[in-house]
Amino acid sequence: MRVIILGAGVIGVTTAWFLAQEGHTVTVIERAQAPARETSYANGGQISVCHAEPWANPKAPWKTLQWLGEEDAPLLFRLKLDWHQWRWGLRFLEQCTQAKAKANLQNLVRLGLYSRETLQSVRLATGVAYDQRTEGILHYYTDSAEYESAIPAAALMREVGLDRQVKTAAECLVIEPALAQSRYPIVGGTYTPSDESGDAREFTNQLAERCLAMGVEFRYDCSIEALERVGDDVKAVRVISEENGAERLAADAIVVCLGSYSPIHLRPLGITLDIYPAKGYSATIPVIDPDYAPTVSLTDDGYKLVFSRLGNRLRVAGTAEFNGYNLDLNPIRCKALIERTRQIFPAGMDYQAAEFWTGLRPATPGNLPYIGQTRFPSLWLNTGHGTLGWTECCGSAKAIADLIAGRQPEVDYPFVRGI
Repeated sequence: MRVIILGAGVIGVTTAWFLAQEGHTVTVIERAQAPARETSYANGGQISVCHAEPWANPKAPWKTLQWLGEEDAPLLFRLKLDWHQWRWGLRFLEQCTQAKAKANLQNLVRLGLYSRETLQSVRLATGVAYDQRTEGILHYYTDSAEYESAIPAAALMREVGLDRQVKTAAECLVIEPALAQSRYPIVGGTYTPSDESGDAREFTNQLAERCLAMGVEFRYDCSIEALERVGDDVKAVRVISEENGAERLAADAIVVCLGSYSPIHLRPLGITLDIYPAKGYSATIPVIDPDYAPTVSLTDDGYKLVFSRLGNRLRVAGTAEFNGYNLDLNPIRCKALIERTRQIFPAGMDYQAAEFWTGLRPATPGNLPYIGQTRFPSLWLNTGHGTLGWTECCGSAKAIADLIAGRQPEVDYPFVRGI
């Protein structure tokens, strides 16, 4: 088949890889000049099945209200006269029951475990190198109440097959000795030794090169004008580029991997996706003394930050700002990233040389991505992965390739159909 993939982030490129492996003729459409230039550019770096606890849970509404108006809050809603934001918020509240939060967590763990295993297979088959580390992920806590509330979630994840272990403060310092310099005592943590970290942009770029070698065509600097409906199907996309002008590209299948922009391109077809952009921030900080910098990937659950060692750099990322499609860097939120990092790691990094970035993460109310077929037989979805696109990319891509081939994917997950 001839397949068109919309988007060359980590989701789009992994989708191209698995479809090319099936023998399909694949074209990837990307408005930027290279792969991984938007949400995949400078994310937190974690392949984190342990982050399966959804944002929507019984405690979330109260916490969100507490944070309203705080510029440096981990989760910041900037309420707008935007029907799509209000609709998303209502759907989010619907997912905050105990039963729905538990079901969403279990589905995310299953998808994450499958995807992490698939990523390891891709790494072995291709030899891609992306500053990967396989020492696991440690969630640490400086607040006793936060630590105690993490224990039940860890137990639930273990029931679904994730090796998330509860650790004492002393055990946390053995796992990551650099935490000993924290200005706030570590009270405990949870550790997932099988989780990983690495540079998502480098992975995406290298995998795109391997896709090229397999015959995948990448059309960069190419903007999507519209998906074209003919009768009861969608089998073409209208695009425009400086090099080729306006074009109509036909295909047997089209896969939408456009992250936060997916709903915009699907609304004219009458398809409504509950995806809203959650702006995340990151800082990439040079490591000047490795003895004081962490090597194990870390999560600061209280402040919703993650830390990943990428060679001689420390990537710290997190927070979520619901502010539409605004991509302006908020200096207050950038400062908050550095201040918290300094509190935990006062030495070892050149904080003055930090590089800041922001990107839009395609959040769904229950954190579950849309993977599967729309009501148009030739139009497929692989989008809405939120903060877990790097974690879930390979599993999602392999699953959508199976679905397009008419096979049942190997992972137990609520794939969409007929949306």
